[in-house]
Amino acid sequence: MATTIRQLTRSSEEEAEWAMRCDMAAVFRVAARLGWNEQIGNHNSLMLPGEAPRFLINPRGYLFQELCASDLIICDLDGRVLQGSGELRKVAFHIHARIHLQNPAATCVIHVHPRWLTSLSLLRDTEFALSHHNNLLLNDRMVYDREGDEPVHQNEEGDRIARLMGDKSIMVMRGHGVTVAGPTVHDAFDECYMAERTAMYQMTALQTGQPLHGLPEKLRRNHHGAWGDKMDARLHLDAWRRVLDREEPDYAR
Repeated sequence: MATTIRQLTRSSEEEAEWAMRCDMAAVFRVAARLGWNEQIGNHNSLMLPGEAPRFLINPRGYLFQELCASDLIICDLDGRVLQGSGELRKVAFHIHARIHLQNPAATCVIHVHPRWLTSLSLLRDTEFALSHHNNLLLNDRMVYDREGDEPVHQNEEGDRIARLMGDKSIMVMRGHGVTVAGPTVHDAFDECYMAERTAMYQMTALQTGQPLHGLPEKLRRNHHGAWGDKMDARLHLDAWRRVLDREEPDYAR
């Protein structure tokens, strides 16, 4: 009964925010299952609609696997916590707020340390080959940060990262991890998922010591719009949410 009353009394804006919170919480839980996050580090953010710029993000000190929709805090682009209980991690602020500020199309920003993309970031001058069909869509959307040798502790470094990222949606950060941006939660999640899988294929193939096959340059897709315009990004996240609804329903609490 309480749930029914709450749903009936919510405004359309509150309903929209809750739907975004549940998508974000689902991404945190799936990322934990896939081993993308670094202990209680790493962070994913989402700009909320409205005149005043505000973003959802995970509070400091939580494992991805324990986060629920209601745990996410709301911050402004100056790093102040406007709603929720918890602290905004400084490195999260310097990366996420500056990308959101400089790149309005980057509505959702995922910053994680998945195994294969992070391994790629450790190799000198190694980039994605044009070998797998996924590369035909991914490669034109990627940028490589070769200057980020120190952790991000100030806005100036966050601004450099945001400028370098520009209109690209995937940044492989040298010696660090990956940042993926998209216009929606499902766009950013699915693109990050696909990039990590493709890095896994490449790194595994390289372990054989054999040369990689090269696909023809003419087959590149040259797509710089929303990832979901070409891939079933929404359907992918919905599928994961059905799994979570069965196995970890508290994510949407």
